[in-house]
Amino acid sequence: MGKITGFLEIDRQEPKYAPAADRIRHYREFTVPLDERELVRQAARCMDCGVPYCHTAAAGCPVNNQIPDWNDLVYNGDWREASSNLHSTNNFPEFTGRTCPAPCEEACTLNLENAPVTIKTIESAIVDRAWAEGWVVPQPPLEETGKRVAIVGSGPAGLAAAQQLARVGHDVHVFERQEKAGGLLRYGIPDFKMEKDIIDRRCEQMKAEGVTFHFKSNIGIERPLQSLIDRYDAVLLTCGAERPRDPGLPGIELEGCHYAMPYLVQQNKRGGEEYIGNDDDILAAGKHVVVIGGGDTASDCDGTAFRQGALSVTQLDIRPLPPEMEDKLLVWPYWPTKFRTSTSQAEGVEREFSCATLEIIGEDGHVAAVRCARVDDKRQPLPGTEFDIKADLVLIAIGFAGPLEEGLLEEVEFERDARTNIAASTQDYKTNHANVFAAGDMRKGQSLIVWAIREGRQAARSIDEFLMGTTQLPR
Repeated sequence: MGKITGFLEIDRQEPKYAPAADRIRHYREFTVPLDERELVRQAARCMDCGVPYCHTAAAGCPVNNQIPDWNDLVYNGDWREASSNLHSTNNFPEFTGRTCPAPCEEACTLNLENAPVTIKTIESAIVDRAWAEGWVVPQPPLEETGKRVAIVGSGPAGLAAAQQLARVGHDVHVFERQEKAGGLLRYGIPDFKMEKDIIDRRCEQMKAEGVTFHFKSNIGIERPLQSLIDRYDAVLLTCGAERPRDPGLPGIELEGCHYAMPYLVQQNKRGGEEYIGNDDDILAAGKHVVVIGGGDTASDCDGTAFRQGALSVTQLDIRPLPPEMEDKLLVWPYWPTKFRTSTSQAEGVEREFSCATLEIIGEDGHVAAVRCARVDDKRQPLPGTEFDIKADLVLIAIGFAGPLEEGLLEEVEFERDARTNIAASTQDYKTNHANVFAAGDMRKGQSLIVWAIREGRQAARSIDEFLMGTTQLPR
């Protein structure tokens, strides 16, 4: 639990960031990490709180990281054992340590005093040190089972499942339609939040453990899904939920109006020196950019636009301006609605709340402005409050409606839930086809990377049990 009186004696310290004026000139990560002495002090703040909500999935960590345990190990200088403990519940802590919004910190008992333990920072420091010291090594199986598993999609759910299944001796093949692994980890999250060599080194580890990757393999388009169902003992679908939500906006067809994901994917492919395709370049350089949406994807568009040289970035959020602080007695330890500013928003975004987008206004077939209005408490536009915002580029980032319908979902009929996701329970992750499983956003709907890792691990356990009759993989 760290130092018994640490939470009384030591103040919360967070890592710093490079100045906005400097960091928008490149696409690299810009967090200035805490030194080892300060990290040990921060770990010492972890208290004997009785019920550590931080590592419960309902309120804190979906993968049930044993946070008090590895905080204590860091405090006592046993970084290698802390790494072992961290990896026992999370295959890719370097992914979550950079991109997770840290519900664990909101669930921390010290958050009742608005000063939670810097869990995410310590997690990232543990795994970064583990890589630097050479503690992260391949863990090939002791023996092979002779069972073959196909995984469609190489996002965090697919990668987590692949690693777990390979380590117990199954012959695992991952099919990915893009040139490289990672899914939206690679193509949706900007490099300034997570540089992509971090994914590459994990894939090298997984290859050494027996995982085979098949890139540029678009299952359901270039190769029938049924061929995998027939040739493999089990098939896991982890294709994500990339179908954008349709805003139904007049003017959406204008040149210069795009969904967020093609914009982010293009930039990440540029950074990875990949072929973008025949689509026109979507660039913010020298433009007034309007981003419609208030979530993480919208924030990623903000930061990317600034790095491309946007003249201005305005973000529109239909939700009201949230309170500066939540009422702890009402919501703790659960994720609260409160005012947050991302690092991208802090780089100069103009934010509009209680703002409905009415239409995209064009001039000679190109975006010229966005017409908006204030909304009431039911999110309905208020007459007489209309106003226009100059725009040369409009990016729509209002979330995802479900998995893509083109391809494998057209080929093979699956039972769906009310949100069009593939129906499968969290008990066994089985679909209505005997040897086909589904996990991650394709089953759950749009969610966090840490939830995808959880689902991939749990699906791997279910598949192993399905194939072998028993399993020692953890849930």
